[in-house]
Amino acid sequence: LVSLLLIGIAAWGIGFGLISSFRVVGVVIAVGVFLFFIALVGLIGAVKHHQVLLFFYMIILLLVFIVQFSVSCACLALNEEQQSELLEVGWSNTNSARTDIERNLNCCGFRVFYPNETCAADCLRNLHCRPCAPIMEEYAGMVLRFVGGIGLFFSFTEILGVWLTYRYRNQKDPRANPSAFI
Repeated sequence: LVSLLLIGIAAWGIGFGLISSFRVVGVVIAVGVFLFFIALVGLIGAVKHHQVLLFFYMIILLLVFIVQFSVSCACLALNEEQQSELLEVGWSNTNSARTDIERNLNCCGFRVFYPNETCAADCLRNLHCRPCAPIMEEYAGMVLRFVGGIGLFFSFTEILGVWLTYRYRNQKDPRANPSAFI
């Protein structure tokens, strides 16, 4: 479900013109496809009671848990100064994200807008644009807490999946010949 949600959100972002960076959308879709593939491996392993598939599913799910838990904790632990630094690095490194932010938040420049710079915002027509940094900082803390909380929730469901896979993997297949285990 999470994988399909990621793919759907990426498609929604492109469809409504909120995101124009194909690199960002490509990464989100790739992560969604990867998670879908992993879920499919787990499903096939559980239906066929295939020990090797379940083992690989368990290991990969454990690695995904470690990464997701770490990223979620990092999102929740960032203070306002670190958030501001992170926003500034993102602003200075990507032109497509800058254009999307200026267009969607109706602002120009990060802290100060210089007249020789380009801007995609509508506010440039009446020459009364606010800088983007205060607007982004207003929402950054809320978004990071939301993303961190959702990430923590799903990371604990993943560790539950690892535990259940471990328990199920060590059970005998009820369809198998009972005398084969002797």
